[in-house]
Amino acid sequence: MPVTRPRAQRQPLARSPWRTLVLALSWGLCAAGAAHAQSLQELYQAAHDYDATYLAARAALQASQYRLDQARGTKRPSVGLSVSASRSLSTTPSALGNQIVQEASQANSGGATLSASQDLYNQTTSVTITQAERAVEVARADVDAAEQDLILRVSQAYFDVLAAQDNLGTARASLAAISEQVASAKRNFEVGTATITDTREAQARFDLARFTQIQAENDLLTKRILLDQTVGRVQVAPRPLAVPVVVPPTEPANVDDWVARADSEHPAVRKARLALAIARLDTDKAKAANLPTVTLSGNYGRSRTLVDGAYASSPFNYGSSNVSTGVAVTLSLPIYAGMQIQNRIKETLVLEDQSQDNLENARRSVAQATRTLFYSVSSGAAQVNALEAAESSSQLALEATQLGFKVGVRVNIDVLNAQAQLYTTQAQLAKARYDLIMAGLKLRQASGRLNADDVSSVNALLIRRP
Repeated sequence: MPVTRPRAQRQPLARSPWRTLVLALSWGLCAAGAAHAQSLQELYQAAHDYDATYLAARAALQASQYRLDQARGTKRPSVGLSVSASRSLSTTPSALGNQIVQEASQANSGGATLSASQDLYNQTTSVTITQAERAVEVARADVDAAEQDLILRVSQAYFDVLAAQDNLGTARASLAAISEQVASAKRNFEVGTATITDTREAQARFDLARFTQIQAENDLLTKRILLDQTVGRVQVAPRPLAVPVVVPPTEPANVDDWVARADSEHPAVRKARLALAIARLDTDKAKAANLPTVTLSGNYGRSRTLVDGAYASSPFNYGSSNVSTGVAVTLSLPIYAGMQIQNRIKETLVLEDQSQDNLENARRSVAQATRTLFYSVSSGAAQVNALEAAESSSQLALEATQLGFKVGVRVNIDVLNAQAQLYTTQAQLAKARYDLIMAGLKLRQASGRLNADDVSSVNALLIRRP
């Protein structure tokens, strides 16, 4: 008969010296990694000079500025210089007595003309310049949108890595705790104080925990690859949040203030409003085709011709110089163009209506997204508070269950369930914090407020470099 140890004398599994050494080395590696980890601010600056989408938007802005300079050039005078030179030889047969002789002559001529012109009145040109100015503003809105999108992508990839690290840490801690329960169940079964059911339940939990850890390791690897690709670096190690995490409250606290700001500053609304302005300018340009244009032009030219030749009777040589100047004012007025102008005006008026509808759609979409994200932030803050309370309760419940297991009023499966509940709550709390921070950034993006200063604000929530 096996000897049964009284329940009150059960001892928890002792921690071996090797396990203590491994844990100490693990904490040392984590501390060394934190010393060389990158902050969100650093990675955003790296991505700012690397991201192809943002750099393309910035290049488009530069190109639009050059197009504006081209359009403005049409209002400036144009000056041209033309230079010409020619040489001609001619022979003419002539009768001299009973003989036919050749009379030859050679002419060399050259000249230069300087011409200039300036539009005195051209409404089409003026409208084109204004459209080019609006196009620069559109490109600037695209740059703002690309920068805000870059902030969100870098932040999301950053916190995805942190969340994957938390999940992996939770999986490893859970596996370590379950392995202790497996060892305890096996030992208790061997001495006859527990049934085989406890051992098999603990082993099943252990096998599932191994699967969860492998899955978490692969997820962390995937998230790291995405972050590396986003910022243009390799083996990026983001700094975690400082504990306790204190996320600033949402300001302003009124959703209507956020919507009003979004209506005036969101890049999508700005672009739609500029598109409407450009469409109206298209109508003005189409109407300007019916208006006259007045152009001032002038020229100054000099030419010289030298002729050298010989007749039958005697040789000859002479030259001449000419100077020409001219100034003109030209007025052009279209009279009939096959109804092209009238139909073009009708087309632009319809396009105006289309742009107005697009603007209204952009305003509604931005307002809806802003309201949704505002309430998501409020809900996320409440979820974090609830999970913080749940974590504390789960920790107390685990401690009580472990004590009950030691004194024999709880079984092994109760400890496993309490451990699983605690680790699940901790993982959900970490993710809820990251989601709350990202919801705050998305809210600012939806209202058109997101900028580099917000990256600095989030960066202040991370642990400081040792």
